[in-house]
Amino acid sequence: MFSNRYVRTIIFSRVLLQLGIWIRNYAVLLFITELTNNDPISISLISVAEFSPIFLFAIIGGTFADRWRPKQTMVWSDLLSALSVVAVMLAIMNGGWIALLIGSFVSASLSQFSQPSAMKLYKRHVPGEQLPSVMALSQTIIAVFTVLGPVIGTFIFIQFGIEVPLILTAVLFLGSSLVLSTLPRDEEEPKSSNASSFLQEMKAGLGYIKNNQSLRTLSVTFAAVGLAAGLTQPLHIFIAMENLGQDKQFLQWLVMTNGAAMLIGGIAIMGIAKKVKPQLLLMIGLSINSVCTVGIGVSTSIWVTIVFLVISGLFYPCIQGGIQTLIVRNTEGPFIGRVSGTITPVFMGMMVIGMFLSGYLKDAFSLMTVFIVSGGLTVVGAALLTPIIAQKSTTAQKRSAS
Repeated sequence: MFSNRYVRTIIFSRVLLQLGIWIRNYAVLLFITELTNNDPISISLISVAEFSPIFLFAIIGGTFADRWRPKQTMVWSDLLSALSVVAVMLAIMNGGWIALLIGSFVSASLSQFSQPSAMKLYKRHVPGEQLPSVMALSQTIIAVFTVLGPVIGTFIFIQFGIEVPLILTAVLFLGSSLVLSTLPRDEEEPKSSNASSFLQEMKAGLGYIKNNQSLRTLSVTFAAVGLAAGLTQPLHIFIAMENLGQDKQFLQWLVMTNGAAMLIGGIAIMGIAKKVKPQLLLMIGLSINSVCTVGIGVSTSIWVTIVFLVISGLFYPCIQGGIQTLIVRNTEGPFIGRVSGTITPVFMGMMVIGMFLSGYLKDAFSLMTVFIVSGGLTVVGAALLTPIIAQKSTTAQKRSAS
């Protein structure tokens, strides 16, 4: 796997991006939390700014990814992301903190052109039997920086304020662009330059998903799971402050605990991914995550909360590894960008809706209620995978019989 130049380069690029994203996100979270005096609605808006572009632009980015050269698309996306962070920093220096939300929105929008291109390169240059391990490795990288990112981001913000984290983020994004530029030249892509052709290609991508039962089922599952994730994502800081009676900086230790467990789980998944069906991994991950989500929302004990975070983190790579593997395996190469760019917004769009509602629901009901509802929605998402598991089992039996 590591002998593959594309895997090495893209993973190294993602290391730089993840570090930059975590440094920026935690600095923005703490900065706006201080300015708004822990206002839950303002904190929810941070997440909306960071995640809504995935809903708004992923299908467009995915369609362009199928038309454009993937290496070139990724290099320019990361470069423009770096420039957007510089622009935000200049606005902050002049007192315009709202620019933080705008900058996060722009950077996340550009990522919608880069991510499908990476999937396209994996589809072209990674053997099918290695895909589950590569996807698990990607999730392990995320887990590493789930541990390191909050500590580094919090430390840098406390020591230097908001400007230095933004400078570092710009440098890391620029570094990712330079790393990706070392990949071999792209293959020639079919030329489709007019607007009607673009719309036809987008429509063809939607039709491809409609006619594929596995992809249709994944879309419905993602809708339920995305809403569940969105309801709790902005509220973890209140788990630290309200349920556990700690200050907001304590959130970094909760995130570190969950991230360390994700790292261990990711390493384990890399070893077993070839032996366990991805749809089964996904169902197991979702089922356990639902129980842990309810437990985290109900618990008022630091140690009980940590136990749930550890269990949730250990099985979280099952979710992401299963998702990405199912998308790649069930999609033909020419459609990978559009499929990724269509299914991802289903998940993220519902997640953005959940994040937008989370602050209001917490105020109207309670923190515990929101987490219980989230856990219930995750159970629904796991149950919706049953047709895929049944279909795969039937196919396997037919092959054995023949």
